[in-house]
Amino acid sequence: QVQLVESGGGSVQAGDSLRLSCAASGRTFSSFFMGWFRQAPGKEREFVSGMSWTSWTGGRTYYADSVQGRFTISRDNAKNTVYLQMNSLKPEDTAVYYCAQRQFYSRDPDEYNYWGQGTQVTVSS
Repeated sequence: QVQLVESGGGSVQAGDSLRLSCAASGRTFSSFFMGWFRQAPGKEREFVSGMSWTSWTGGRTYYADSVQGRFTISRDNAKNTVYLQMNSLKPEDTAVYYCAQRQFYSRDPDEYNYWGQGTQVTVSS
């Protein structure tokens, strides 16, 4: 059974940075696409970033327009962990952040079967 455990959330001021981590277990981590999503109160869950991996091309990254240039996704396949470095945080980044796993790239949360429990990120102005 796949298990995903996020960590690294917290409360920060606008302009600050946070790094989220998601540790995966249960199947070969490097074979799967890892995504980060977020859900703010009263809003739908939305795609934030994702990263694929192949041994011959390395990683390919994807970002929502709202975080492009501020957030950076990376993964350490040896540690079965994916990271989300969040810089220049804004109040509108406030949400519960989830990592998720599936076979291939998708921005649709309904296409993911495996989810972490989420970690809260709160950005105050």
